[in-house]
Amino acid sequence: MHNYCKTIGALAAVSALVAGNAMAEVEYELHTGYSNEYLFRGLNLGNDLIEVGADVKGEAYGLGLSAGVWYGNVENGRQPGGLAGDDAWQELDLYGAVSKDFGFATGSVGYIARNYGDSWYSNTNGLDNEQEVYFSLARQFYGIDTSLTYYWDIETDNDGYSELAMNKGWELSPCLKLNTGGNVGYLVEQGHFTALTLKVSLDWGFAGTAKLSPFVAASFALSDDIDTSYWGSKDQVVGGVMLSVGF
Repeated sequence: MHNYCKTIGALAAVSALVAGNAMAEVEYELHTGYSNEYLFRGLNLGNDLIEVGADVKGEAYGLGLSAGVWYGNVENGRQPGGLAGDDAWQELDLYGAVSKDFGFATGSVGYIARNYGDSWYSNTNGLDNEQEVYFSLARQFYGIDTSLTYYWDIETDNDGYSELAMNKGWELSPCLKLNTGGNVGYLVEQGHFTALTLKVSLDWGFAGTAKLSPFVAASFALSDDIDTSYWGSKDQVVGGVMLSVGF
């Protein structure tokens, strides 16, 4: 309950700040979805992920402001090495970011808190609660949205994870959009690439601001270092669908 109260407070604070600026427009989004695997930074963390979330964003004083909450329930928890667990576990994420357009690129600073609850699986498989601060630069090159982000773990091992991502969308019709993207991860302190992930999704807009988005993602393992969480990682193919409503 304490985490939910913090979430509501964060969302309300962002809404109040941007609403206080007469030039700002606040946007909200609710979303839910299902994936046959929980694919996180190239690692399979379990099967049958059901997720829900809410986001709010706006602008004030020349800054982009955003915050949100995400909740996921995973069945048949799985360690990175492929060993199956026998218990479901849950994850609650709280996050927020501030961004600034500098002309040559848009810079962002954000915060993510992850809480894995008190399930048997999370306790026995090292899913400690964690916090990250991240720094990102984003720019469009030849119509491709490109970003480079560094995530710094400030609660557990203090190691960093960086990710280079590229995404491009095509408008197929007034209500259909094809999205393609990919990213590659890199463990800064260990000096290892982690995984290359490619994703294709189709946004079908219906009923005003509602959107249904089936997707398929493929992740290819680039590291099998025994000193990292990617030891024993394998290639993965994931499919699912997302439903979102904006207002």
